[in-house]
Amino acid sequence: MTTRSEIRFVLNNRDVTLDTVSASDTLLDFLRIDRRLTGTKEGCAEGDCGACTVLVGRLQNGVLRYEPVNACIRLTASLDACHVVSVEYLSGPNGKLHPVQQAMVDHHGSQCGFCTPGFVMSLYALWMGNPEPSETEIETALQGNLCRCTGYEPIIKAAKAVTAHGSPADDALTLERAAMTAKLAQLRDGKRVEVSSGGSRCILPASVDDLAEVLLETPDATIIAGATDVGLWVTKFLRDISPVVFLSHLDELRQLDVTEDEIKIGAGVSYTDSRTAMSDDYPHLAAFWDRIAGWQIRSMGSIGGNIANGSPIGDTPPVLIALGASITLRKGGVRRTIPIEDFFIDYGKQDISKGEFLESISVPRPAKDTIHAAYKISKRRDEDISSVCAAFNVTVEGGTITAARIAFGGMAATPKRAAHAEAALVGAAWSEAALIAAAQRLGDDFSPLSDWRASSDYRLQVSKNLFRKFWLDQQSDTATNRLSA
Repeated sequence: MTTRSEIRFVLNNRDVTLDTVSASDTLLDFLRIDRRLTGTKEGCAEGDCGACTVLVGRLQNGVLRYEPVNACIRLTASLDACHVVSVEYLSGPNGKLHPVQQAMVDHHGSQCGFCTPGFVMSLYALWMGNPEPSETEIETALQGNLCRCTGYEPIIKAAKAVTAHGSPADDALTLERAAMTAKLAQLRDGKRVEVSSGGSRCILPASVDDLAEVLLETPDATIIAGATDVGLWVTKFLRDISPVVFLSHLDELRQLDVTEDEIKIGAGVSYTDSRTAMSDDYPHLAAFWDRIAGWQIRSMGSIGGNIANGSPIGDTPPVLIALGASITLRKGGVRRTIPIEDFFIDYGKQDISKGEFLESISVPRPAKDTIHAAYKISKRRDEDISSVCAAFNVTVEGGTITAARIAFGGMAATPKRAAHAEAALVGAAWSEAALIAAAQRLGDDFSPLSDWRASSDYRLQVSKNLFRKFWLDQQSDTATNRLSA
């Protein structure tokens, strides 16, 4: 395997080559300390506040896409063959404000200004892809940006007014897109990349086959897709994560294929990229997906990473368990496929060996006569971790429940099915009474812990309440999961 010993990317309008990079080096530190681009701010250092938002453009299947990301937890070594755009790049050649910036000025969208560059970059990404957004689309785009001065109303007004100041067709990223696409394609030379600094190693495999080989050679490596979890190991716990193997650049792991029987999701597919396919088949997941973190995290974080880290409060595992998903694990050239619920063994323990990695997730297409729902309970509606996450998949034939898959997160050491509650439903009439009766069996399935997110009693009670909510939601005129004809 041919190896390159430097990271190459484009920062605004300049080429960057780095031959000394540590596994813990962040994009934010590179921008602020190395390049003195201090418009990008450090707030929370965990991907919550959005003050550090920048755009990162990457070729995916030959198409250049720009997405907002949190520079505070985006690791520098992952930027090979990317175009990084910071807020400094937005101003015109004569210092003229960008349309997004001018709209923020005109509508008084900034007071102290600390959060403003992050808001500008998120609105920039929105405007480039959707110059006439609805208020709901604006609010969704700004979920990952927090402001404690101005309040969101003037910022939302500014977002609606951006197109009055200019068109995306005249923007620099549009005008230079063909040239930038060619440049990034040239940077993708098909080589394995290995860089280091002070004994800290970073490896970017050339392909998925090369990834399998790298992990056999380095079985103790930290595997990173989006770094939305591992990034905090660096910024909050100052943990040594070397050696690191990065995945986000591998197109083979970012494939999403819909066949007659299943939705096959590569382990590197982001929340953002999986949303359409999942919600087309399962409409109830559109709103649920939008409750996963903010736009920046949804752009960086992957479905495979959310599963592989084994968190008991991960948002997607309960949904995928309820839908009957399976995962494919690979070690070298050997693959094995298991039901996703079998992957989670105990807290911090998953059915995966050293040198093995999660390659893909397979989700069955909806079966006839099934009803689905997913709920997330958290202290804050947007951009918060779950206190309880629940997913329902119930089959009703001739008014009788013939099958049930119900999964919870936040209720045990792992995401887990509610076996006793499921058993109570099978054979019962499809009715509110049956669901309420099944909910009473949750005490046999779970003994939740108390922590700062929620008490044990609260978790158990709210989980029972979700059974009744599931029933009431299906009676609504706007229900999206009615039985198929």
